[in-house]
Amino acid sequence: MRMREFRRAGHTPSLVAALLHFDVSFAVWVILGALGAYIAEDLGLSAAEKGVLVAVPLLSAAVFRVTLGVLADRFGPRRIGTISMAVALLPLLWGWLGATSMNELLGVGVLLGVAGASFAISLPLASRWYPPQYQGLAMGIAGAGNSGTVACALLAPRLAEHVGWHGVMGLALIPAVLVLIAFRLLAKEPPAPAQRLTLNAFANQLGESDTWKLCALYAVTFGGFVGLSSFLPIFFHDEYGLSKVDAASLAAIGGAAGSFVRPFGGHLADRLGGTRVLTVVYGVAAPLLLALSSMPSLLLAGIGFPIVMAFLGLGNGATFQLVGLRFGARIGVVTGLVGAAGGLGGFMLPIALGSLHDSSGSYGTGLSVVAGVVFVAFVGVAVLRAAWRRGWGATAEAPV
Repeated sequence: MRMREFRRAGHTPSLVAALLHFDVSFAVWVILGALGAYIAEDLGLSAAEKGVLVAVPLLSAAVFRVTLGVLADRFGPRRIGTISMAVALLPLLWGWLGATSMNELLGVGVLLGVAGASFAISLPLASRWYPPQYQGLAMGIAGAGNSGTVACALLAPRLAEHVGWHGVMGLALIPAVLVLIAFRLLAKEPPAPAQRLTLNAFANQLGESDTWKLCALYAVTFGGFVGLSSFLPIFFHDEYGLSKVDAASLAAIGGAAGSFVRPFGGHLADRLGGTRVLTVVYGVAAPLLLALSSMPSLLLAGIGFPIVMAFLGLGNGATFQLVGLRFGARIGVVTGLVGAAGGLGGFMLPIALGSLHDSSGSYGTGLSVVAGVVFVAFVGVAVLRAAWRRGWGATAEAPV
């Protein structure tokens, strides 16, 4: 009964369009990570350079999310989503036909950030079609487009064995073009927001402390998820000597775990409260990451990282349930800022892992730092839970 009510409450074709847009955009966004071991071998990159290679698209997306958020709010997510997907074809063309140096690849990475900015298109498109009581589920379904990272990690290395990493960039144009057409056909512009999105609105929103708090929570959950998704193919290849294909496949298991549980995280948050879900997420992820920093056996690492990423995926859905409840009328503004914070968190993780590996000789140092950051988030959300439930959460339409 609840799912029938959910379907009647919104616009299903637009929700499907948002999911498809998010999915293929994420696959394009993290393609350098999936191909990182091939590119690094071809160009002779150090661990720090590998970290930079996979991190640049994550940082670029953080900037483009704010810009595309403003444009999507003003001109409609269907129109801007179509344009952004067309622009995201350019780095694939560049990678296919050129990109023979690190500098060129950094340029490709910057343009790939447009694909990563799909947050600012897909989530508002889904959110504005659904009432408050279904925000967690709607945002979770659209956000399950994280699964694009899985498809990319599984397919890109296997294709690279036959056509090379340049060829994979060219083949990626096919699904990107097909989804661009599907998005244009399925998506319908949602009702206009109550408050128009402007750069001034972003600036004003930054004056609210809850914005910063939600940004920090998402920088840990999504930043951890996408940072690990991008870097684990390189990590498993370097640390455990796996083949490039096997390393990417093992990383894909974690990507799948984090992607497919995201809607469940939003659903759990609708029922139990986002802060309660996040408390469990951080409480499990922090000690697991600390244990993984000891560089255990491949078996334990192959089990531990997917578990961490699954819990971070739950946290992604739960965080956006809180965003929808706290800033429903300003969802476009906050989605852009929170999404940007997630991209920034994802940028910092591979940079830290690569740089600390070069300085200490081990990826374990970087993983222990990440574990410490997650523990700080665990303490922080416990404090926020009490404060929010006494404040705005007392009148919210769903549990906080």
